[in-house]
Amino acid sequence: MEQRHLGRTGLRVSRIGLGTLTWGRDTDEHDAADMLKAFWEAGGTLVDTADVYGDGEAEYLLGRLMEGLVPRHDLVISTKAGSVPDPDRRFDGSRGHLLAALDASLARLGTDHIDVWHVHAYDPCTPLEETLQALDLAVSSGRVRYAGVSNFCGWQLAKAATWQLAAPGTRTRLASTQMEYSLLQRGVEREVLPAALDLGIGLLPSSPLGRGVLTGKYRNGTPTDSRGASEHLAPFVEPYLDDTASRIVDAVTTAADGLAVTPLQVALAWVRDRPGVAAPILGVRTAQQLTAALSVEALSLPDEICRALDDVSAPVHRYPDHDWSTL
Repeated sequence: MEQRHLGRTGLRVSRIGLGTLTWGRDTDEHDAADMLKAFWEAGGTLVDTADVYGDGEAEYLLGRLMEGLVPRHDLVISTKAGSVPDPDRRFDGSRGHLLAALDASLARLGTDHIDVWHVHAYDPCTPLEETLQALDLAVSSGRVRYAGVSNFCGWQLAKAATWQLAAPGTRTRLASTQMEYSLLQRGVEREVLPAALDLGIGLLPSSPLGRGVLTGKYRNGTPTDSRGASEHLAPFVEPYLDDTASRIVDAVTTAADGLAVTPLQVALAWVRDRPGVAAPILGVRTAQQLTAALSVEALSLPDEICRALDDVSAPVHRYPDHDWSTL
């Protein structure tokens, strides 16, 4: 698998990442082992998790698999901290919480360092410089190699990245931002992606298959074994089952038929090759699904297909994103 630099850093990652959102909850150890082995054998290196996935079970399971299945030094482990099970707050970006969460993640993963550590979301209740200082402390202590953020909007990302760049050698520049990005969700193109490109931050798209909808599996209803039929994930899928999404899925399916590939491959290739993207994070249920997805390595979409997909999925961005003089 082709390797890419993560933002403006020296770290290289596989251009497809493996997500672990369902590990330890809907995905058991046997299936997780099959997936990780298939990913590694295909040349994949970037594995993404978080301290809240499966209430910590995803990290614990990944740590167990690194003990005897896949060498730790062959993987780039990305995890996140900051989400908390408190409906009144949801995110805690305080220095105390983040550093304690880091220690807990290291223990569950059974490793002495995290390759890429992300703040899971912006915390409006904590000064941003305090949150970012936790990243600096984590890197300076050797427990973290590279740092990033997740789910920061455009101004939050730009403010954070600029703060870090203001004291080179003292503060840790942001390597990455993880955001949802697909043909069904192009909101990051409004401000987040331009900021990331300008500041040298690599984008790690989550849900690159539109929460599974872009595979076409929901065109004739909700399959009983799909995420849309899952008690935990049905509300996650439901927003992308509207008429607008249906038109985009139809266009992806038409493109796939013309190229003699699958809708999954078309949707994944589109987001993988967007400007600024380092590696889409792919979440699958089985090793068979993962193998099918990884076959996208050999696919590059023709320009005319990309333009057609761009047109059918184009978000409405007017003032002030476009040149105001043309409006």
